[in-house]
Parts: sequence; C-alpha cells; structure tokens
Amino acid sequence: MMHNKVGSVMTTDVVHADYGTPFKEVARMLADRRISGLPVIDEDDKVIGVISETDLVARQAATPGRHGRRLARLTRGARRQTAKVHARTAGQLMTRPPVTSHADDTIAEAARTMARRQVERLPVLDEADRLVGIVTRRDLLQVFLRPDAEIRTEVIEDVLVDTLGLPPRAVDVFVVEGVVTLTGHVERKSEKSVALLMTARIDGVVGVVDELTYRLDDARLRTGEPQTRHGVADDRPRR
Repeated sequence: MMHNKVGSVMTTDVVHADYGTPFKEVARMLADRRISGLPVIDEDDKVIGVISETDLVARQAATPGRHGRRLARLTRGARRQTAKVHARTAGQLMTRPPVTSHADDTIAEAARTMARRQVERLPVLDEADRLVGIVTRRDLLQVFLRPDAEIRTEVIEDVLVDTLGLPPRAVDVFVVEGVVTLTGHVERKSEKSVALLMTARIDGVVGVVDELTYRLDDARLRTGEPQTRHGVADDRPRR
C-alpha cells in the first residue's frame, strides 16, 4: 500500500542559519520570511539544532538574577535556559538535539513524531542525514485534502484486490469527506479485520464505518475445531 512520503509535501527552499549567525540576523530571517522557526546546520549541511520564535522571546524577555544563576547550577534545563538568555548567535540560541524526519518517512510517521515531541516543524533529511527540506503541521494536513474518489480507488485496488485477493466488487466502498464505509460480505473474520485496519491507515482517511459481515470465524480454529473450506471439513492429517 502506498503512503504519501514527507518528501512529497515538504518545502525544499529552507531558510536556515549557521552556528555563528548573529541573533539579530536570525530574528530578521524569521520576520522577513514570516516563519516561526528554522534549522541550524553545520558545514556539512547536517542539522545540529532548531530555533523557534519561543527561543528568541525567551532571550529578550528573561533577565537572569541570583536566583536564575543558582537554579542553573541545579538543573540541566535551567542551565540551557540561562545560556539562551545570553545567546548572541544561532548556535547558542538553538534547541538541541534537533527533532527531524527523513524524506522517505510517511506522513503518518512525521505526524506522530510532531505530536509526541510537541513540535510544529521538522527539518527533513536525506539518506546521508543532510538537510533537504522542512515540513510543518500545515504541510502534513494536505493529506486530508485527497479527493474521495482517489481514496476509494486505493481501498479497492490496494486493500481488497491486491492484499485480500477479492474481486473488485466483492465489497462496496463509499467515501464521503474522507469517511470510508465498507459494506458487503467476506469469507473470514480475519479478512474483515485486515480490510478495516488497512483502510484506516490509508492517507486521507478520516474514519472507517464497518458494515462488513463474514461467514467463518477463523479465530476459533485455533481452539482445535476442524478447519473448513467452502463449508467442507478439511480432514487432512496435521503434522
């Protein structure tokens, strides 16, 4: 089954900074390009950190005092925050290690990374871990703009025909606003489970409505009941 890759939705014209890029230049790049963050790279185009608007605001707003310096000696997070207060370059201001994605990752994988790490953008790397793009939450939302007809075709061809080996019209597939309804009859319960699971994983699917029935609960065969094929018991000796 084909899933859209991060490389298909990423922005390739990436605004980035070097370790020594001055603080004010970073702020100017964010303002001029109307972006909320950017990656910091080294001389080999490897991403070494990420800067967000939050980092710049923290730099401007914080005024370290005795309490700040004492706290910096106690916790790693406080030490990092105090360092940002005095940051003059991108390298001193950035957050590291960076949270990244690869161009051949699926959009679903990138979305899970964003949600888990609570970030709004991911620098995108190639096979050699060099920066080739950047993807934002808005970019990932493009997957939900897939036409219903395109989703329906993928369900029929990839799930029902290629994976389950069913005739194209064995199951009726209806897609409305990304919600897929599967209606019809399959031979085994396991086929129903596969159909529902794989359909739910297709890019652009918002939800799956189950209206499938089945003849044989093949999960019960593991309890020692004889397996049947088309209603006839299979009495062949088991090894």
